[in-house]
Amino acid sequence: MGILNVTPDSFSDGNRYAGIDAALARAAQIAAEGAAIVDVGGESTRPGAAAVDESEEIARVVPVIEGIAAASEIAISIDTSKPKVMAAAVKAGACIVNDVYALRAPGARSFAAESQVGVCLMHMQGEPRTMQDNPRYEDVVAEVSEFLMHERDECMRSGVARDAIALDPGLGFGKSLAHNLTLLRSLAHFAALDSPLLVGVSRKSFIGRVLGRPVEDRLYGGLGLAALAVAEGARIIRTHDVGATRDAVFMVSAVLQGNEH
Repeated sequence: MGILNVTPDSFSDGNRYAGIDAALARAAQIAAEGAAIVDVGGESTRPGAAAVDESEEIARVVPVIEGIAAASEIAISIDTSKPKVMAAAVKAGACIVNDVYALRAPGARSFAAESQVGVCLMHMQGEPRTMQDNPRYEDVVAEVSEFLMHERDECMRSGVARDAIALDPGLGFGKSLAHNLTLLRSLAHFAALDSPLLVGVSRKSFIGRVLGRPVEDRLYGGLGLAALAVAEGARIIRTHDVGATRDAVFMVSAVLQGNEH
């Protein structure tokens, strides 16, 4: 899953792809580098980011999604928590909803069920603007697991097909460094929850804390974690660095599965 942020304030690539031409060129590059999914986001979820209203978010993402859909066969995911944005994005050509709030907004589950899209449910403690203000857990693995299973059940009760649901433990979203490392040690547990596991670690701040690297120098740390995630059962890796990550995870998969091609 290649990341395409069409926002002015993303933590990693803010404003680089905010224009339609730059965004479509980046989407073409993501597809050419081997991603199966391009994840389009119109609102930053970094700590302290300003909220974006629905109309602005729709204006950012819909022309990009329409352009990608017209030019490529790549699956398109919309990274949003707002049902009206989900609806506009799906009408434009998206087939997956990737929601950091796990479809908890009023109307989100019913929309996902009616539109028969794929969904990615993520765990987050708190909300993006304050999520890193001293996150606390008694047992981070148990609490994140319980949340994901509960939200999956709620989606299924609303009519979302079980095989349309992927789960994401939300690394970096309302977690301390210790919490993130504990979750990474426990990825096999999440992979055993009987839904595809999505893992997103690309360029995140906890990599910087461990390695002492700025955001632009976190590629190798992210590749190491992507390889670990695939070895532990992850099925989707969300990344800014598609080509390098694809090579890393394909090599791990070749070893694990015995595939020579």
